[in-house]
Amino acid sequence: MQHDIEDHDRGLAHDLGVIHKKLIDRRRALAWFASAGAGAIVTGCGGGSGDTASASTAGTTATTTTDTTTPTTTTTTTTTTTGSYIADPAETAGPYPGDGTNSASGSTNNVLIQSGIVRSDIRPSFLSGSTNVAAGVLVTLTLTLVNVSASSAPLAGYAIYLWHCDRSGNYSLYSAPAESYLRGVQVTDANGQVTFTTIYPGCYDGRWPHIHFEVFASLAAATTGRSALLTSQLAMPSAISSTVYNGASGYSSSISNFARVTLASDNVFGDNTAAQLAQQTPTMTGSVTAGYVATAVIGIAR
Repeated sequence: MQHDIEDHDRGLAHDLGVIHKKLIDRRRALAWFASAGAGAIVTGCGGGSGDTASASTAGTTATTTTDTTTPTTTTTTTTTTTGSYIADPAETAGPYPGDGTNSASGSTNNVLIQSGIVRSDIRPSFLSGSTNVAAGVLVTLTLTLVNVSASSAPLAGYAIYLWHCDRSGNYSLYSAPAESYLRGVQVTDANGQVTFTTIYPGCYDGRWPHIHFEVFASLAAATTGRSALLTSQLAMPSAISSTVYNGASGYSSSISNFARVTLASDNVFGDNTAAQLAQQTPTMTGSVTAGYVATAVIGIAR
């Protein structure tokens, strides 16, 4: 005999679907009331899971001030933006971290204990007497470190170690052993931000163009790569990569390498969710000749 299945017997998947539909209906109702001027409705936006896309909300406040010395009134509009982000996925440091966790040619490379590693402009070499500057398209990259366990609040006083290959696909201290460029550490400010001046990385065979980074609880903790809170990578935007590789000198080998790889086929980014990739991909504006300004958010749970 076939029995009718009650809603409470349909299992967790059914229950989650019902809850999701009710939440959507509630949000639509709230949005309708807000647009109809039904009053001030305040909603909270917490951090999501690993499959939750980053979202942002913006509010505009108009302030009216009157100058008592002249009969004029000025209205100032201030826009503030807040965001809800996910924790960045942990990724491999790769074979060229230079953080003391591996060796090359029989010696261990650890730039994190070297004087001069704390710097914003990471284009020049600073070790072994070399002051060569990595050539390539200028990139000014600002990273914002946030605590996804506390409403994406900025994290101040943390150290971020950043490194990547040069425009030919070589890494300093390894395939470019005489150089120490394109490596540096910055400490996050009150806004959780650090800024690096660097170049657009090349694309070498088998990998999507990327930038490596490690996050440490403090500058003191960053003396060895073994205490990193997070090791991960940024995925460079596809359209910008194509523009740089085809429009700037020195990137000729990147053109064919980039044509043979996709995010889906990349052995690091290939298994990431759409939400993770969205957060790992910097937002960039600019041009090959003027350089690019890039921003990205790094989320960790503290």
